[in-house]
Amino acid sequence: MAFNNGLRSAAKLFASSESSLSKSVSRGFHSTGMKRMGGGHGHDEPYYLHAKHMYNLDRMKHQKLKMSLAVFTAFSIGVAVPVYAVIFQQKKTASG
Repeated sequence: MAFNNGLRSAAKLFASSESSLSKSVSRGFHSTGMKRMGGGHGHDEPYYLHAKHMYNLDRMKHQKLKMSLAVFTAFSIGVAVPVYAVIFQQKKTASG
């Protein structure tokens, strides 16, 4: 919410400074309002339907295959990204 208000005030500031700089050109930001999700807990029935049995992992078809693939993928990303980052940083340092 604060980020949205900050963007809105920055857009107003930018638009006002732009209009004071050049009166001949008519430019500005235009955006439609964000749809408000009513209710105090973040969702409203017409916009958000939650399946009753969405997280029944024990009834999932091919559970062993899917879960092992998911764990392997998450582990691989968790290892590969830092390794790539270190190699990339060392190449930058060596070439510069």
